[in-house]
Amino acid sequence: MDPNESWRHLFENWPETIPKAGIVVTRFQESIVFVDFLISSGIVLLEREQPDGAGARKVMLPYAEIAAVKITNILDLARFQVMGFQTPY
Repeated sequence: MDPNESWRHLFENWPETIPKAGIVVTRFQESIVFVDFLISSGIVLLEREQPDGAGARKVMLPYAEIAAVKITNILDLARFQVMGFQTPY
């Protein structure tokens, strides 16, 4: 699967049992802390609790620019199985 499609799939299928919060790391090594998001076919709209240095609270980011998603909430790994993750065989 194309990495862009993987990120889109992740955000499109984010389960209600996992808070919509974390940190997106971009390919430019920028870390974007988010507390909510909306999706479209090619872009994710991230909402920040605190504005960045330019005063922006919303960031529109193409899926292709996402390098990583960090989860800041303390959750057991088993809770991520609903997102398609599984234990190795």
